[in-house]
Amino acid sequence: MNEAQEITHETPYISIDATVMRANIARMAELARARGVTLRPHIKTHKIPAFALEQLQAGAVGITVAKPAEAEVMAEAGIRDIFIAYPVVVPSKIDRVLALARNIELAVGVDSAAGAALLSKRAAAAGMTLQVRLELDTGLRRTGAQLHEAVELGRTIALMPGLELSGIFTFKGAVLRQQATLDVAAAGKEEGELMVQAAERLRAAGVGIRHVSVGSTPTAAAAAAVPGVTEVRPGTYIFNDRMLERMGVCSADDWAARVRVTVVSVPAPNRAVVDGGSKTFATDVQPGNPPLNLEGFGAILGHPDAVLEKMNEEHGMIRSAAPHGWSVGDTLDIVPNHICSTVNLHNAVWLREPGGDRRIAVAARGMLS
Repeated sequence: MNEAQEITHETPYISIDATVMRANIARMAELARARGVTLRPHIKTHKIPAFALEQLQAGAVGITVAKPAEAEVMAEAGIRDIFIAYPVVVPSKIDRVLALARNIELAVGVDSAAGAALLSKRAAAAGMTLQVRLELDTGLRRTGAQLHEAVELGRTIALMPGLELSGIFTFKGAVLRQQATLDVAAAGKEEGELMVQAAERLRAAGVGIRHVSVGSTPTAAAAAAVPGVTEVRPGTYIFNDRMLERMGVCSADDWAARVRVTVVSVPAPNRAVVDGGSKTFATDVQPGNPPLNLEGFGAILGHPDAVLEKMNEEHGMIRSAAPHGWSVGDTLDIVPNHICSTVNLHNAVWLREPGGDRRIAVAARGMLS
């Protein structure tokens, strides 16, 4: 490696194996085709327009984002079908959503009459009809209306000027009967069935529901198999991570992303300190918590007995069961527990392709609005 390459690859950085990533993209696209549902991947995992375009080329009908700012970045890159799966209630953000909807196919999530009324008022004043989807809570206890409220709320929203209620959606993840689980097949089946039943009740009440949208990466396969589900919105599958491997959703061979770090200190034969801490690795999936019961904050590739056991902002402390043999300056590759939040900590990733490495900016990083 020459000096220029060493400078551009300074650690810590995220390295993406393009071959593995593209195999992951193709696998999920084929799963959706086989189940007869559309695929609308969530770009929260990568936040990179070029990767979203690859997902579209593989068969996705559009993308999912969480914020108007993410939608703006993706629309600027030429993506024309976007779902903002989040309640947009701030007037200035609603105006940005309406501006986007003038130029692309856009839908936005709602989960309350109050939130829908805010969208309705500004859309009607602009002489527009905004497509909305009603979010339902199927067990995660996050945003989403309660299932028993779906019909009444759906009727209310369907009558609001400036809005078209086109579908329902949920995010439940690996939750079964409102408890975290490793039984992702049962969780996905429950998710799909709850949503299909809600859609049937809404249709019986005269509310036209076209889209029944479900499915995180862990639950996509099982939820998509439920008759009546029309769409899945997985995100993490493009890279996969340690959490998904623990759930049995992927194998270590399917890990496309890893963080490369450098050993900066060796305080003892069974301890080392690397240059990646909590500003490099996500900490939202903590070790030791059931049902995952992960050990440490990531898998240190090639060193199964070593554990990234704690972090400060710029330091990662590794403990090994036996003398590790590392020296200051050695590099290690670590697959984080949660890749989505990890990517959002980095300005760019390095894509490893057969012809060489390519630096790609994480264009929608930090788009909080």
